[in-house]
Amino acid sequence: MSEKKTTHFGYQEVPIEEKARKVAGVFHSVADKYDVMNDLMSMGIHRLWKRFTIEQAAVKKGQRVLDLAGGTGDLALRFSRLVGPDGQVVLSDINASMLARGRERLTDEGVAGNIEYVQANAEALPFPDNHFDLITIAFGLRNVTDKDAALRSMYRVLKPGGRLLVLEFSKPVAPGLSPVYDLYSFRLLPFMGKLVANDAESYRYLAESIRMHPDQETLKAMMQEAGFERCEYFNLTGGIVALHSGYRL
Repeated sequence: MSEKKTTHFGYQEVPIEEKARKVAGVFHSVADKYDVMNDLMSMGIHRLWKRFTIEQAAVKKGQRVLDLAGGTGDLALRFSRLVGPDGQVVLSDINASMLARGRERLTDEGVAGNIEYVQANAEALPFPDNHFDLITIAFGLRNVTDKDAALRSMYRVLKPGGRLLVLEFSKPVAPGLSPVYDLYSFRLLPFMGKLVANDAESYRYLAESIRMHPDQETLKAMMQEAGFERCEYFNLTGGIVALHSGYRL
């Protein structure tokens, strides 16, 4: 009898087929308070991380952009304005609640015409080969069960010359930052989750999932293994967050 394959859900070991359901439960729970909690958790700095990502993307008029795990639409909103009426932005998320929040927000902002909403799993993207000029995934890769499969799927749907940008929590590199960050993540973060979203457990999972995510060099190597070239990363806020970049050449 073959041994059942497991993966991590935060610090827990769970059967592989259960992880997606458990992650979905977390994001169904936090969807309504997601933007508020992002501002509180990062003290607003997540806006600067995303602005840096948009600047790095250097999107042009008429291009086609896929924003994976796009949640409530922060990046998609900016990209839709940058690509213009002749371009296209696909806002995609595996979680229906998050995608609904993103659609609602962008509709409120008056975005229409060049944006599409697709519920999809990053490991098996439902798009043609060689389709997008840019793919972004912000704070979503660490929740994917099979990250290698997801990176290969992203590579497949990028056009030759296209670029992937992965914005994600990473490993602090600034001296003395790790213990302070640990105290914040495991004490203050669940407390804020309880206070604001009435959900300490989901935010405890988020803190644990960050610690289980590959560090900067490991993720760079994973991108290279998936076929990406000219891979590099930028440490932001002392390495608490890193932006990884790679091209399909």
